[in-house]
Amino acid sequence: MAKKILIVGGVAGGASAAARLRRLDETAEIILFEKGPHISYSNCALPYSLSGIVTDPDSLILMTAERFWSQHRIEVRTASEVTEILRAEKKVRVHEAGGRVYEESYDALILSPGAEPIVPPIPGADAPQVFTLKDPEDAAAIRAALDGKEAPKAAVIGGGFIGVEAAVNLAARAEVTLIEAADQILTPFDRDMAQILQKELLDHGVRLVLKDGIAAVQDGAVRLASGRRIPADLVVMAIGVRPRTSLARAAGLAIGESGAIAVDADGRTSDPAIYAVGDAAEVALPLKRAAGRLSLAFPAQKEARRAADAICGRTSANRGYLGSFGIEVFGLRSAATGLNERDIAAQHIPHETAYVIPFDRVSLMPGASPLHLKVHFEVPTGRLLGAQAVGQGAPDRRIDVIAALIAKGGTLEDMADVDLCYAPPFATAKDAVHLAGLVGLNLLHGEFRQVPASVVRRLVETGAYIADVREPGEYAAGHIRGAVNLPLSELRDRLGELPADRPIYVHCRSGQRSYYACRILAAHGFREVYNIAGSYLALCLFEYAEDQLTGRAPIVTAYNFN
Repeated sequence: MAKKILIVGGVAGGASAAARLRRLDETAEIILFEKGPHISYSNCALPYSLSGIVTDPDSLILMTAERFWSQHRIEVRTASEVTEILRAEKKVRVHEAGGRVYEESYDALILSPGAEPIVPPIPGADAPQVFTLKDPEDAAAIRAALDGKEAPKAAVIGGGFIGVEAAVNLAARAEVTLIEAADQILTPFDRDMAQILQKELLDHGVRLVLKDGIAAVQDGAVRLASGRRIPADLVVMAIGVRPRTSLARAAGLAIGESGAIAVDADGRTSDPAIYAVGDAAEVALPLKRAAGRLSLAFPAQKEARRAADAICGRTSANRGYLGSFGIEVFGLRSAATGLNERDIAAQHIPHETAYVIPFDRVSLMPGASPLHLKVHFEVPTGRLLGAQAVGQGAPDRRIDVIAALIAKGGTLEDMADVDLCYAPPFATAKDAVHLAGLVGLNLLHGEFRQVPASVVRRLVETGAYIADVREPGEYAAGHIRGAVNLPLSELRDRLGELPADRPIYVHCRSGQRSYYACRILAAHGFREVYNIAGSYLALCLFEYAEDQLTGRAPIVTAYNFN
């Protein structure tokens, strides 16, 4: 007898599960319930409709109920909310928008209710100028609020993915202030990498407020916890999302420690006839040795496929997720995979970090620009733990390579040896991935020691000896205050000028020449020599945004970002 499968919620999870079920079982009766008007839309592209990058808002709708039926013979019931699961009877209770209430039986049930935006319970949270950005209707409402206004002021609350993308795209039509309670935007990135993106926001006119939360929306402005007032004609709440679990909780299904629905390797809940996928379900995060939440499209689609396979008697491996992601901030692209510094610290994993800033293609080619690549690895095994990249070229390609290596338990040796494509317009013969692997191996085997750019301010303030091995013209164009210029080309002839009884911190533009200098000094008997990872370029990027936001005195005579 044909199976009857009900699906609660569409978009990446529910719609993908429905389509996979049909491919596996032509006879199954499949019904998808969606509370809203759309079963499948590109929620990841919603911010880009605010600026006009997505020129036709209707293109955000990827599938209609009519097409789903004609192509897949899957019945879609929009404006239909499943309000209760009657587990003992294997039925759900459905409320239609018109008022009709009925029950529908199932052999298998898939929950894909997604997540809902977090709106803090503050005065004015329900004001007409306050919006969220979760579906095409929200995006349309924001566009309508902007229409006809000359230089409107917009406040975006939250510096996560949606908040940053909303700020970037609103900047094409409004004066934007991005407000984040943490000390950086995009907390999945390490702080030094996030600083590069914060500079990009500032350079494009987005005002940035950090370490301050929203207290109220009133009198045409956002009032912050500090008492500061930010004028705002419209406010976009992008603080974050929480999984929609009320239906599952009411049905007595197990909820995981992350607050999402607990599932097994096949997406099955504590009820063997009920599955959960997408933002509402927990996922395995093997690097974190835990289950957690990932509001990303690819995991949702994989979960949907796995649940559909299980319902149809198929098995598939569940290796969990690394949480790989990417985001574009004006002219910079960025991507990351695996563990960041906070994750590693939480697990007390002994580790080191390779940070390189090579050109993203052969330097003489048009468009060549610096690529910041940071790779965390375990000590002493060299096992890859995570990586982050920022640049104008293709940082995502480098992160994709490293993600594949991490998924297979790869090490620095694998990364330094991986066979990658090369041509001058899109890479260097020794790619950034190779260079990071080689730097990591040097660190792993004690060939040199390093400190991050984040400690340089403390070094300057405590009078540490800092050697700048760039050429005199580079030094004159901008240098660390108090640093001594000892060009690499002169270093061997001036060893007598260096102190033998205190640590020496060496830097150049990006870290390559200073590495050479560290090897020279070590060969000549200097015992405490440290390369400043990323050197002057990384330091300027790390310091700039904080200097601009706080007004503190710079520790460099001039910023240099090239």
